This record gives sequence, structure tokens and C-alpha cells, in this order.
Amino acid sequence: MTRASLGAWGEAAARNHLVSCGYVIRDVNWRCPEGEIDLIAELQGTLVFVEVKTRRSTGYGTPQEAVGPRKATHLILAASRYLEQHHLVDVDWRIDVIAITAGPGLRMKSLEHFSNAVEGRLP
Repeated sequence: MTRASLGAWGEAAARNHLVSCGYVIRDVNWRCPEGEIDLIAELQGTLVFVEVKTRRSTGYGTPQEAVGPRKATHLILAASRYLEQHHLVDVDWRIDVIAITAGPGLRMKSLEHFSNAVEGRLP
């Protein structure tokens, strides 16, 4: 299994999780010069930018630990670009992280959804 296919599997699992929780998926793998946003969803009028991190083990830390200050800054800049390009001025928004650990045979070992995991404003 390649890193890309593990990531795609994790993003599909995250998408299914969000839909089952009532989110509407607006965009997938949205790219701009500032970076990529894995999933863009909406829940009760709030736009949710979602970073999905998938790991096979926690030997190098948990999936959510991979979203450090540098990645957080890229996510905030990309989210701001999305809002600007789509003329979404007064919309409520946040950045979530979905951390997935895959077990043997790509079985779901754990999925944790961290709501508002990245502070949505630059320091």
C-alpha cells in the first residue's frame, strides 16, 4: 500500500464519517497556491475545512500531532483563499482535523474528529 492510497482510503473514511454526522460535502482536495484542503463540508450553516491525517501506527506520533504550527498556518491561509474566491464574507467557519489509524488490511482501528482543532485566525 502506497502512502497516497492510504491517504485516499483515510479521506474516504473521513467523508463517510462526516456524511453520517449530517455534514454536506462541498469540495474534495481543493487546491490553491497556499496548499490543499482535504475536505470542505457544511454543517448547519457553518463551513468546515477538514484536514485528514491517516497513519498505520502511532510509532512516529498520533495522526493529529502531524498538524503542527506550519501546517496550521497553511490551512488558515488556504481556508481564507477559499472564502475569498467564493465570495463568502460573513460566513461562520472553522478548521477540523480527522485523525485515523488504520489496522491490518485497512480496517478502521480508530477515527477521532477534532472540531475547531486549528484556531481560524493568523497570529
